[in-house]
Amino acid sequence: MPRSKNKVASHRRRKNRLKLAKGYWGNRGNVLTAAKNAIDKGLVHAYRDRRLKKRSFRSLWIIRINAAARANGTTYSRLIDALNKKGVDINRKLLASLAVENPAAFSDVVKFSNN
Repeated sequence: MPRSKNKVASHRRRKNRLKLAKGYWGNRGNVLTAAKNAIDKGLVHAYRDRRLKKRSFRSLWIIRINAAARANGTTYSRLIDALNKKGVDINRKLLASLAVENPAAFSDVVKFSNN
């Protein structure tokens, strides 16, 4: 039986790979072997950075809360501890948005936690 190369499927695979590499610099965007390596590395970075993004946003929220807390005469750690002792279940994302967008409401939260 003669060998079958299945041109349709191999062409489709090549086309899909090169579509993923669209916009890459130089040979990475139009040579299949270079594109494969670039795509594989890019997908690894994308997987890793989806997790790193969560860390960096949490860090940003903590920095914003700390700055606003210090403007209200306390620190981040004291504020979070006081809120936990009061049983207030408010996440850092919400606290950070309050600190940036509505400083008066954040001041009320700080006052409530200190009482």
